[in-house]
Amino acid sequence: MLIRDAEIGCGRRRVDLRIDGARIVALDARLQPRADEIVVDARGHALVPGLHDHHLHLYATAAAMQSLDCGPPAINDGDQLRSVIADADRAGDGQWIRGTGYHESVAGPLDRAILDIWAPRHPLRVQHRSGRLWIFNSRGLERLGVREDGADPLERIDGDLTGCLYDADAWLRSRIGGQRPPLDALSRRLARLGITGVTDTGHANDLAVLAAMAASMASGELMQQLAVMGDASLDIAEPEALDGRVIRAAHKFHLHDHDLPDFQATCEAIRRSHAAGRCAAFHCVTRGELVFALAVLTEAGTSGRDRIEHAGLVAPELIDELLRLRLRVVTQPQFVFERGDAYLRDVDAVEHAHLYRLRSFLGSRVPLAAGSDAPYGDPDPWKAMSSAVARRTRAGEPMTPGESLTPEQALDLFMAPLDDPGASPRKVEAGAWADLCLLDRPWVEARKALHEVASRMTLIRGSVAWSEDGFL
Repeated sequence: MLIRDAEIGCGRRRVDLRIDGARIVALDARLQPRADEIVVDARGHALVPGLHDHHLHLYATAAAMQSLDCGPPAINDGDQLRSVIADADRAGDGQWIRGTGYHESVAGPLDRAILDIWAPRHPLRVQHRSGRLWIFNSRGLERLGVREDGADPLERIDGDLTGCLYDADAWLRSRIGGQRPPLDALSRRLARLGITGVTDTGHANDLAVLAAMAASMASGELMQQLAVMGDASLDIAEPEALDGRVIRAAHKFHLHDHDLPDFQATCEAIRRSHAAGRCAAFHCVTRGELVFALAVLTEAGTSGRDRIEHAGLVAPELIDELLRLRLRVVTQPQFVFERGDAYLRDVDAVEHAHLYRLRSFLGSRVPLAAGSDAPYGDPDPWKAMSSAVARRTRAGEPMTPGESLTPEQALDLFMAPLDDPGASPRKVEAGAWADLCLLDRPWVEARKALHEVASRMTLIRGSVAWSEDGFL
């Protein structure tokens, strides 16, 4: 393929470039087409390396695409939620009704009594947007085989089932069974957004999940390049056995303030993973979680590639600790837009300046990258970039505008290699992989309205993964 008149380097050059196989093989002001070569006219539009989402959950996102949307911005009050669930209950065929994305701002805390009124006919489960909580109606509990006096992890208050299940996805999978959702529709959606590589950050990913994801890549169901985090079992996975298709990524520690793991056991797990050639990654949305992560990494030692996921609340003195320990941060800029109003309402005002920082990390030389946390965040990276620049909530309230980035810095959050988030951004250059995204406008226009940017064509290893109708 020959791409003519493409703008690269955020508007610095306009070039022709040739792709042969999976790589860019030539780049110059003007290249002559070869016989039978596909020629694409970029018309001066920006051509950037394919975007990398450094933090998402593939199977959960694929399942969410087949679920009811139960939270903002689609659903904003109890009447809307009741209507959506009741419609699904009336139209159902006896199978599970599955909802995702719920937040208390819609209709307060949910329990099985409320869901029984809204969905009396079908088993129903609704997931909180944090991903930590499922709420079931009575028919759902019956389908799970739950008894009032049973031995299970469901919440009970004064002996009565509330329908709430916290942090027990493995137990739920053992009861529901079923197959993992296919990834082809999600892969096409990501390609349409210009995403050519992803990191699945599930803390419970084991060897079976790793094998399933590798098989999805081998079959072509998943087009994107892939890195997979997971539990300690991945320490024994042989990277070469993955045939270069999948990167065995960090040992993920999913911390919760109320139930932190044993300190010494965590240190030992970090050391074992480091010895196996893996880094460690810590889910840290609160100050307490971050302090614990910093403490265990200080004790266990760091690899230079260890990660803090989210970094939702970081006091100034802890930024110095991140730098001292050579840690990198992978955060979610779009949460300022998606959740900022709730943060401003629910988080102590003295901590507002510590929420989802960006510029402070870069200014302190802490490596920084971004991921969507899909399905718990919007997978559109262009909306995330826009939020990184604007730093405004959905209601238009400014949120720590001093943490805003330039459009170019925001783009770079998605430009680092999958296995090196926060490193120097990849470039469109001869010899590079032909993982590319051709935008629908020049960069000078794109940077003014990042949330409106679309991909005209996305290439993954030189193959067209997505193109606008009629473009090719």
